[in-house]
Amino acid sequence: MKESPDTLCIDIGGTGVKLIVVDSKGSQLCDRQRRETPHPGTPQAIIEVIEGLTTQVPGFDRIAVGFPGVVRNGIIETAANLDINWPGTNLATLLQERLHKPTRVANDADVQGYGCVSGEGVEMVLTLGTGMGSALFVDGSLVPNLELAHHLFKKSKTYEDYVGRAALEVIGKDKWIKRVERVISTTKHIWNWDLLHLGGGNSKLLKGFEFSNEVILHSNKAGVLGGYFLWESH
Repeated sequence: MKESPDTLCIDIGGTGVKLIVVDSKGSQLCDRQRRETPHPGTPQAIIEVIEGLTTQVPGFDRIAVGFPGVVRNGIIETAANLDINWPGTNLATLLQERLHKPTRVANDADVQGYGCVSGEGVEMVLTLGTGMGSALFVDGSLVPNLELAHHLFKKSKTYEDYVGRAALEVIGKDKWIKRVERVISTTKHIWNWDLLHLGGGNSKLLKGFEFSNEVILHSNKAGVLGGYFLWESH
């Protein structure tokens, strides 16, 4: 690998697969590329989508992937919004073999957090998309695999049931935003975070909504660009 490597940053979601190439300083070298997530979203199908998208971007020296589930040492442990064949899949190895570049894989909210946290105090990241991703950082250090989405939040509803895309489509934007407010309040009382970072595809619906100065809204692109920091943080 050259001294100033370019990074292919990939964000795998339940709705879309996105990627972009950034240079050695984290600046993007091309427009973000996106395709719909295939159904069923099997490992092979999604790897083929990624391989196809790489033909539309500049060359790269290493790969960083954000995945919607628990990831340990590049191996997928959970994938609630994708195919049932994901658990046990070594995605890092499969992509490295297919694209012939060193590869790191982590939870998508963890990856986004690497790219947006300040590095001071307790910071939480919530990503609002097909499901709900979550990450926690203490003085810039990740507390790995914080998976709130499938924990009970209210009565029989999990966090993901409460603010995931399916709920948004049923109850509409205004009621959904009120639910997001309740989730923010609950996480504040449990973790006493200093800053909360909101991202994910549905975070755009919160643009213009007034939160406290402890809540920071990030564009969906942050989830892709965060892959650069997955390498730089190690």
